[in-house]
Amino acid sequence: MTAPLTVSRIRSIDTVRGAIMVIMALDHVRDFFHESAFLADPTDVNTTTGILFFTRWITHFCAPSFMLLLGISAYLSGQNKTVAERSSFLIKRGLWLILVDMIFMTFGFTFDIYYKTIILAVLWALGTSMIVLGIFARFTSARVILIVGLIIVIGHNLLDSVKLTENSVSDILLKIFVTGRGTFLPRGDGGTIGFLYVVIPWVGIMMSGYGLGVLYKRDYPAESRKRILLISGLIITVLFFVFRFVNLYGDPAHWAAQATSTKTLISFFNVTKYPPSLIFTLMTQGPLLIALAFTEKSVNALARFFTVYGRVPFFFFMVHFYLIHLLTMIAVLTSGYTWAQATDDQLFFKFRPNDFGYSLGTTYLIWVAIVLALYFPCKWFGEYRVREKKWWLSYL
Repeated sequence: MTAPLTVSRIRSIDTVRGAIMVIMALDHVRDFFHESAFLADPTDVNTTTGILFFTRWITHFCAPSFMLLLGISAYLSGQNKTVAERSSFLIKRGLWLILVDMIFMTFGFTFDIYYKTIILAVLWALGTSMIVLGIFARFTSARVILIVGLIIVIGHNLLDSVKLTENSVSDILLKIFVTGRGTFLPRGDGGTIGFLYVVIPWVGIMMSGYGLGVLYKRDYPAESRKRILLISGLIITVLFFVFRFVNLYGDPAHWAAQATSTKTLISFFNVTKYPPSLIFTLMTQGPLLIALAFTEKSVNALARFFTVYGRVPFFFFMVHFYLIHLLTMIAVLTSGYTWAQATDDQLFFKFRPNDFGYSLGTTYLIWVAIVLALYFPCKWFGEYRVREKKWWLSYL
């Protein structure tokens, strides 16, 4: 009984994670290929449409869900390690992810060989969260880590109203680690470094996931785990609607009635991701726990499809991003733009002019094509990791 149960546990996590990765790719394809991506905010209730808002909204589930699942995986991977080994691995992998973000993802974003702007985005948040988690894992239990994580998730919005002296050291640190939507600081060489993701709220989500990892221990009853996940997911989802409706705490952007019911609905669900508010976390993580409960033993074709991507999330993340930007470059240069126009110094993303792009329908088709194109490479790499079991593969 033990072996099949373990496979089921891993499969359910990988299946949900794979679905998240596929949805994440939609947002990145939209950034590079949709005609209004650089001209309008898809969450602006005054200018967006229902389908465009949904296209952005559904991808909100990706980053926090990946954080939570990575926390669960960190707990499980540490079961066969000593406390010191577990802590050391998390810290080293966290540092590696930050380095990858600075070098490889910055170039993947910008295609700027001069690195005029170094970008610290989701891998920076993942890496710093893993470092903090590694420190906590060295000195305390999973239960304490869960409690601390929940306190961070629930309480960090109390700092939304804190105002410090503009551009003071304390103000900059508060923005980088807790409240900032995007903080760009000058470098000594004339360039800038952009902190697109803060740290503290994401740490809380990952720590909460680590605490949930105990539900996936080998000797934990499967039915009890499913029941806890389902009930917790339902409660969290209900809390989202309660907190959002009350409109008092949990998100700095309150919703309001609009001229049409569609716009009112958009306003209601337009919660804050940068940084992730309590209500944002409730909205995304309640359904995630429900999905984990219902995919516990899923072996259908769709589950197997998503699992291929979920087993190699780092590989998929890196390859899909470079593929998207390369295809954008080809599309731009074959659409009549000159090399000078495509590489203009004013462009944040090289080979992505602000007025370039296709309709939302075409963007969806490109997304599907990219996801399908990466199916067999991801399948091959997943099988290679299982077959080879080399130490360095644990970092990819």
